Amino acid sequence: MKAKVFEITLKDMTFDDIERIMDGHMQIRLGKDVLSAVKKCRDYLDKKTKTHKEPIYGVTTGFGSLCNVSISEKQLSQLQKNLMMSHACGLGDPVPEDVVRLMLLMKIKSLSYGNSGVQVVTIQRLADFFNNDVVPVVYQQGSLGASGDLAPLAHMCLPLIGLGEVWVNGEKRPASEMLKKYGWKPVTLASKEGLALLNGTQFMNAFAVYNVLKARRLSKLADLVGALSLEAFDGRIEPFFAQIHDVRRHKGQVDTAAAFRKYLKGSAIIKRKKEHVQDPYSFRCIPQVHGASKDAIEYVSRITFEEVNAVTDNPTVFPEEDLVISAGNFHGQPLALTQDFLAIAVAELANISERRTYQLIAGKRGLPSFLVKKPGLNSGFMIPQYAAASVVSQNKQLCCPASVDSIESSQGQEDHVSMGANAATKAYRVMDNTERVLAIELFNAAQAFEFRRPLKSSAILEDFFKAYRKKVNFVEDDQVMYPLIQKSIDFLRGYAL
Repeated sequence: MKAKVFEITLKDMTFDDIERIMDGHMQIRLGKDVLSAVKKCRDYLDKKTKTHKEPIYGVTTGFGSLCNVSISEKQLSQLQKNLMMSHACGLGDPVPEDVVRLMLLMKIKSLSYGNSGVQVVTIQRLADFFNNDVVPVVYQQGSLGASGDLAPLAHMCLPLIGLGEVWVNGEKRPASEMLKKYGWKPVTLASKEGLALLNGTQFMNAFAVYNVLKARRLSKLADLVGALSLEAFDGRIEPFFAQIHDVRRHKGQVDTAAAFRKYLKGSAIIKRKKEHVQDPYSFRCIPQVHGASKDAIEYVSRITFEEVNAVTDNPTVFPEEDLVISAGNFHGQPLALTQDFLAIAVAELANISERRTYQLIAGKRGLPSFLVKKPGLNSGFMIPQYAAASVVSQNKQLCCPASVDSIESSQGQEDHVSMGANAATKAYRVMDNTERVLAIELFNAAQAFEFRRPLKSSAILEDFFKAYRKKVNFVEDDQVMYPLIQKSIDFLRGYAL
């Protein structure tokens, strides 16, 4: 079957495009407008290098604090190769392969505008890597998030010159082996190319894109799981009435309340007379809390979208204006601030989720203590709540902002850095943690929901519950719980919203 192909053009790439490419395992093709723009810029830079007498940063000079050291024309290619090798100083855990593929896609898009001075063969080889699942081994630590993501991008681009490692069936293999397999010769870097490849925000932005897409999904899941918990807790519908939210006007709050009204429409449980006048905040204030997170996620999405479609290397080349400008588009401050914000917003979804879990096991509103028929003999759902609380606590630690820190580097030339890479990788962990906490809430909510029978909920929630029960059964007596929690995580991960 012929693979589907997405064409990279000079037009913006949307989040929908990225999801289609990644989820559909699509291949990418460089459009004619991209190839023309890239070639035009490279031709201009070659001519500029030969005719311009003054030094051009990163093209005919050293890097960072070595910007005043001129390099001869014969050494320009070696200069770029040296840059690639010397900057590959990554540490820590490997970056997940799906995030590295996003890095490749982000770098290709950034180079496609013809403002970076790369050769056509270079950007085409990155596309070849993407299309053939040649995934470079990149490490999570080492970037300061200014001058771009130097260390991780060096690891990502080493295979271009036949160095570094790539993933093959889960194992690290020398990149040189894969070049031989596909008959690819190592790219001979032209002037500025190493800098174009290593400068840029594609490491932190790949994590940012992943985090935004996951945050959007987690926000929807939090509403759906929260609605099932509300039913299981015998909660009230009034806090979700439109009138309440229309007078405050925050879009996320209005949208959350509307989602709950949709999920609860036709429920016999929500309509029955309640003995209690109010619900705890973790239920009553769901629109306000979930809604604020929604608004934050949308703001972060907008900033991340702009970065996806941005040129972020340095210097930036403008052939039409005959300009090569050394500036600071590689500085990751927009991503650093927003990834810190995103981590906080998504952590709050976990925070309030764990509180709902606690309410469900507390022996209130006709529910048995710890959601088992024989509490005492059985501990039931006591410890899943502990586990959720532990993860929520870790989230709070991860939400300490990275963007408030800066450490001087490169002999003072790079005296303010964003720490955006640390912000993005921390947020990545918060996304996974929040998914786990929501899965534990679902585990508890489904158990509690059974005690409301024979009453029925809405068609939407009954279908959701039925789908979950195909994976995780009711817990009659104590059993080993961690496989059930993992099944709950897997269920949420694969559930089609």
